Amino acid sequence: MKKTTKYFMKVTASGRSVVLLSLIAILGMSAEVRADEADAKRLLKAMSEYVGTQKALSFQYDAILEIVTEDNQILGLASSGSVTLNRPDKLHATRSGGFADVATFFDGKTLTMLGKNQNAYAQIDVPGTMDNLIDELMQKYNRPLPGADLMLSDSFNALMLDVVDVKDLGSGVIGGIECDHFAFRTKEVDWQIWIAQGERPFPCRYSISSKVLASAPQYTIQFRDWKTGGQVRTVDYRFRNPTGAEKVELTSLEGKGGLPDNFTMGEKQ
Repeated sequence: MKKTTKYFMKVTASGRSVVLLSLIAILGMSAEVRADEADAKRLLKAMSEYVGTQKALSFQYDAILEIVTEDNQILGLASSGSVTLNRPDKLHATRSGGFADVATFFDGKTLTMLGKNQNAYAQIDVPGTMDNLIDELMQKYNRPLPGADLMLSDSFNALMLDVVDVKDLGSGVIGGIECDHFAFRTKEVDWQIWIAQGERPFPCRYSISSKVLASAPQYTIQFRDWKTGGQVRTVDYRFRNPTGAEKVELTSLEGKGGLPDNFTMGEKQ
C-alpha cells in the first residue's frame, strides 16, 4: 500500500534525534518529582566529560525510530548495531534494521558506508576529527550516527543548547544498571537521559520527542556493553572491500537514511 510518511530524523540545529514518553500526564510534576536542576546539570556534565575524554570506546545499541504516516499512524522502526571509535578521528559503526545492513568506516579522511545487502558502498571526503564528522553527517547529509549527540568531545554544551527546563526524576534501572534519570525541555523537543550511577557514568538510554511535528514522533536509543581503553577490541577503520562491492552515490545506497525502500519522505510512492 502506498502511503506518505514524515521522516523525523533532524529536528533542531544541533541535530538531536527524537523521543517521547507521551505516557505521563501524571503527578503534576511538582510535589513527587525532584526538580534539582543543579544536580541534574552536574551529573550530565560528568557523563559528558567521562565519554568525551575516552580515547577509545565502544558500545552496542538498540534503537527505535518512529515515523508518522499520512493518516497519522505512528510506526516504529527497530534497529541494532555497534559503535567503536578511537579519538580523535577513527570510527567503525554498524546498523542492522531488518531491511538494511549498513557498516560505516571513517579513517580520519574518508567516510565509507557499505550496504551489505546491496553489496554497494558510497564514499565522501570528510577530513577532520570525530566532532567534525558528526556535525557534517548531520548538518550536510542528514545521516546522524547512532547516539551522535553523546559522542561529542563536549556533549554537555551541545545537549544543553536552548534547554528551558530541567527535571531530576530520581533513579531508574536500564538493562539491570541503576541510573540517574533526567528530563530536559526545549521549545522544539523534550528529551530524557538515563546515566549509570557510580564511577563510570555512561549513558544507558537517551530518548527525544518532537514538539513541532504532529503525533510527537520519538527516537530512543538504548546502550549496552560499554567498553573503554584497553577493553576496546582492535578494529580496522579503513574500508577494504573484500566482497567486491560496487561504488555508488550516497543517494543510491540502500538503507543509508534509516528507512525501508517502501517508505518515502513526505511524498507518495
